[in-house]
Amino acid sequence: MAQQRANLWNAEDLEDDVDLSLAIGNYGQNGHYEDAHMQQPQIDESTLIAMQQHMAQQAAFAQIPDVVKGFIVHFHQAVLNNNLAEITVAYESGWNKYTEKFYAKTEWPEAEIIAPLVNEDPIFLILYRELYYRHVYSRLQPNIDDRFHSYENSCELFNYLLNSDGPVQLELPEQWLWDIIDEFIYQYQNFCSWRSKVKSKTDDEILMLADGGPVWSSYSVLNVLYSLMQKSRINEYIAAQREGKSAEEIGEIVGEYGQRPLYRMLGYFSIIGLLRVHVLLGDFTLALKVMENVELNQKSPFTRVTACHVTTYYYVGFCYIMLRRYPDAIRTFVTILNFIMRMRQYHTRSYQYDQISKTADRMYALFAVCNALSPTRLDDNIANIAKERYGEQYAKMARGGPEALPAFEELFLYACPKFISANAPPYDDPAALSALLTPSSPSDSPSEAASAQTDATHRHLELFLADVAAQAPVPTLRSFLKLYTSLDAKKLANFLDADEEEMVQELMVMKQASRSLSRVPGTEGNLLEGQVITTSDLNFVINENMVHIAESTVGRRYAGWFIKNTERTQKIFDDLRNTPLPVPKASGPGGSHASSGGEQQQQHQQQKGPRTGGQKVAWGGVKVA
Repeated sequence: MAQQRANLWNAEDLEDDVDLSLAIGNYGQNGHYEDAHMQQPQIDESTLIAMQQHMAQQAAFAQIPDVVKGFIVHFHQAVLNNNLAEITVAYESGWNKYTEKFYAKTEWPEAEIIAPLVNEDPIFLILYRELYYRHVYSRLQPNIDDRFHSYENSCELFNYLLNSDGPVQLELPEQWLWDIIDEFIYQYQNFCSWRSKVKSKTDDEILMLADGGPVWSSYSVLNVLYSLMQKSRINEYIAAQREGKSAEEIGEIVGEYGQRPLYRMLGYFSIIGLLRVHVLLGDFTLALKVMENVELNQKSPFTRVTACHVTTYYYVGFCYIMLRRYPDAIRTFVTILNFIMRMRQYHTRSYQYDQISKTADRMYALFAVCNALSPTRLDDNIANIAKERYGEQYAKMARGGPEALPAFEELFLYACPKFISANAPPYDDPAALSALLTPSSPSDSPSEAASAQTDATHRHLELFLADVAAQAPVPTLRSFLKLYTSLDAKKLANFLDADEEEMVQELMVMKQASRSLSRVPGTEGNLLEGQVITTSDLNFVINENMVHIAESTVGRRYAGWFIKNTERTQKIFDDLRNTPLPVPKASGPGGSHASSGGEQQQQHQQQKGPRTGGQKVAWGGVKVA
């Protein structure tokens, strides 16, 4: 058809066949109308803007690579068909592949631009925006519009899931469901941290924050997570499974929403999300209370998603640190760090490998902190790795004294979560906002005044260091007590350069530091439950003016020692077997002939060895008697 049109317009006898006067008429020739009297078409501003936006979208659509268009169409079809296998491949492989190839340093096309490819499907566009804004947060720098629009998109997604007439007919892989919850909390955390920096805000941003209303408010985030838990009835589901009820009984208990894998896993991941949110807000007891129905073992559903597995143990361990339950924190970190070491070769295949490695490194730092405050020999391998990475800080923390506090502060700030303030600065009250920026003393700058009032991380750091400072004399006192079985109180006070009353106070601090609430090993249940145990191998009593010391020695774990050294020996043996044989050097005349003969003899012996039962050497040859 196009060729016919081209032939038509290229015809040489066009003017002969067509009377142009009939086609044109006397338009503009009779002079009855002046240009000034011609009515120009009037286009209102909104229509003009819409036309410009449409043209810009068409130009942007034309710039999308064809392979990306094909990927989006395929992705949409997989979501329409609820094909979990295809969705998983597109989500975990395709999206990251094309991100690295085309959008490593720029945004993906906006949802309105790719909408014609997916027939304006509103559900897929919501899911696409979730990926779009996650990419903006992880690779680029989000502006205030991105922050507001990502919240609106999250609201649309959760309203669709929670407020539909019934369970939605949508299936997504567990990894994506966890990432939705995880990214929702991360964007909330990121927004709160950005919102608390009052000094860096422009006037337009202050106006938008003042009129923002409940955008990324703590109430709205907690409401979403608790609503997903209640809608899926996940706690009832876990309790019914623990009681061994049948599938029909569980179905009656959890209802139509709880029977759907989508809602069940979203509810389960919301429990982990609430653990994280309550830690970020500083309520560590409530964080562990939320987890009362979740068992920390390898059979729990959260272990099916490695990122969720690591996140759960990290936040549970940190809760135990802030509750001064250091033995429980050490046990938690050892469990997950050993898992990461065993599964390291599989983690490298995951697109979240870098994030898992960073979290593991932070847990090694927290393990070093706990081990300095409550020495233990729970796992020598983890302790050795922690000492290799943080040897200087660990030595200072173990010695105590004035050098210990900076080391504790350094590791705590590196490894702790980025805490947030639940309340926003008073952007809607200019007077209160200016008072917030006013320095409390002439030496302070306005930025320092604002950060001092809004930085939640340093508030928790001060609480932690206060507890550490109270235990500062313990390492020195412990080193003296280990030298004696009984010691005069006055003599011990002289060692410490203190009077007897101060010495007794330090002894009581040491006694208190050596006792901790701890979960009973081998039992599963509420993470807050436990019994008081002695965490130190050094005990003492004060009888009149004498201090009597009793030290209990813990026997070496021979099984673990033999296993560790057997694995090390096996590795050395395998390395030797894989080492190539040394090539003999020719020495003097006829050296090459002798070498050739030696090689033939060696090959003959290697062929003969298995039949004659000769003794093999490390690299597989035969040892000749």
